[in-house]
Amino acid sequence: MSINSESLSQEPSATQQRRQANVFLLRLQWLVILLLIAALLWLYISQQRFQHSVNERLQSNEQVVSRLNEMDDRLFAMSQQTLPEPRSAASSQAQNQLDLLRIQIQAADRLLADNNDSAAIDLLRGLHWQLSQSSNEIAPALTVVIKQSLMKDIERLQASSTQPSPWQLQNLAIQNIQEFLHSYERVSSEATPHNSADNNMSLSRKQLTIHEVIMTLNLASQASNMREQEQLVGYLRQARNQLQTLVPKSAIPQESAPKAAMTNTENASNDASVGKKQTSTDKNLQTRSSPTNIGEVIDWLDKLIANAPKPTPLLTTQILDKSQR
Repeated sequence: MSINSESLSQEPSATQQRRQANVFLLRLQWLVILLLIAALLWLYISQQRFQHSVNERLQSNEQVVSRLNEMDDRLFAMSQQTLPEPRSAASSQAQNQLDLLRIQIQAADRLLADNNDSAAIDLLRGLHWQLSQSSNEIAPALTVVIKQSLMKDIERLQASSTQPSPWQLQNLAIQNIQEFLHSYERVSSEATPHNSADNNMSLSRKQLTIHEVIMTLNLASQASNMREQEQLVGYLRQARNQLQTLVPKSAIPQESAPKAAMTNTENASNDASVGKKQTSTDKNLQTRSSPTNIGEVIDWLDKLIANAPKPTPLLTTQILDKSQR
C-alpha cells in the first residue's frame, strides 16, 4: 500500500495536466502569431523592395526616353538647317514657272485662233529666250525638250504664214459658189416664162431654195472666219442637202460620200499630209472660175466638207500637257 501511495503522489494530478496543456497551447498560439507577424513583415518588406525597384526602372526609362527625345529634337533641328528647304523652294519655283509657261502657250494658241500668226511667233520667240535665262528653274531635260518644240512651232508657223491659210481658201471657194448661185438665179428667172402660174410657183420655190443655200453659205463663211470646223462642216452639209432638191438623183455625184469617208480616215491617220491635201484641193477650187451647174456645186461642197481645215495645236502645248500628267 505504501508503494502505491507514493507512486500516486509522484504522478501529476489532472489539474496540473490541464494547466500544462493550457500553457503549451498558449505558447503554441503565441508562436503562430509571431510567425504570422514575421511573415507579414517579410511580405511588406518584399513589396517595398519590389516597388522601389520598379520606381527605379521607371525613372531610368524616363531618363532614356527624355534623352531620345532630345536627340530627335537635335536631329530635326539639324535637318531643318540643311538642304530640304532650298530644294522645296526650288521645286515650287520650277512648278510656278511651268504653270506660267502653260498660260503663255494658251495665249499663243488663242492668237493662232484669231489668225494673228505674227504675234504668236513673237510670243513663242520670247518664251524660247525666257527658257535660256539663268533664272529658269525648270528641269534641264524638260527645258531642252520645250525649247526644241518651240523652235519647231516657230518654223512651222513661219512656213505657213507665207502661204494662204486653208480657212481663207475655203472662204474663196464659198464665195465662188455664192457668185454662181446669184448668177444662176438671175439666169433662171430671165429664161423662165411668166405666163403660167405653175411655172411661177416652181420658180419661187427654186429661188427660195437658192436664197436659203446662199444664207447657209454665209453662216459657213462666218464659221470659217472663226475657225470653227464643226460648224463649218455642218453648214456645208446643210447647203448640200438643200441643193439636192434642185437636181435629179441621177445628176448627184455618187462617189462623193466614199471620197469624203476616205479623206476623213486619212485625216485621222496623218495630219501633215491632210494639210497638204487641203491646200491643194482648195487651190484647185480657187483657180477654177466658177461651177457651171448645180451638180458641180454639190461636188465642190463635197470637197469642201471632206477637206475642212482643222486647227493644228502647238507641239509645245502637247508636251506641256504630257509633262503635267
